[in-house]
Amino acid sequence: MEHTEVEKPETLDDLIKILHKIFESDNINVDEVQDIMEAYQSNPQDWAKFAKPDKYRYTRNLVDDGNGKFNLMILCWGEGHGSSIHDHSDSHCFMKLLQGQLKETLFDWPDSKLKGDMVQKSQRIILENKVAYINDSIGLHRVENGSHTEGAASLHLYSPPFQTCQTFDQRTGHTNSVKMTFWSKNGERTPFETTVSQENN
Repeated sequence: MEHTEVEKPETLDDLIKILHKIFESDNINVDEVQDIMEAYQSNPQDWAKFAKPDKYRYTRNLVDDGNGKFNLMILCWGEGHGSSIHDHSDSHCFMKLLQGQLKETLFDWPDSKLKGDMVQKSQRIILENKVAYINDSIGLHRVENGSHTEGAASLHLYSPPFQTCQTFDQRTGHTNSVKMTFWSKNGERTPFETTVSQENN
């Protein structure tokens, strides 16, 4: 399907509407999704109501369930918060920085025959309004807010949505299956026990 021109989303609502249109197709063009997410200029007035931070860990806040085709969520990262190393359950994962900056560290999948430290491939800083993309063929990653003074917020799109992912111990490559939970949905705090692990994203 050829797109002659890309609509420019002025608001988060515009972006959600365009994403719904894009994901009506079963053939997802990664560059198109990345471009449209990058074209939206982050405005906290659009997304503040969804962003529910926590003092102790980063939070995953569902914004839109994409008619079952994708999950769109905002992650809030306090100072020094980070994820474990994790996979993306055979899904596309897009991450747009709404505020602050995050460090992404990419790892190779561990080799079951080789015990020991996981191999770090690369590291980059993702800046405000930039979009990063990963899937399981690219590798595994860890995302961290390295700042000791500033929080960060990021907009994540996963397609198709997934309920569990694997986390990895950097020293051993040992895996753990983790259930995904939402800290809030559509701006409302979800009544999950805080003991539920959120070591994923």
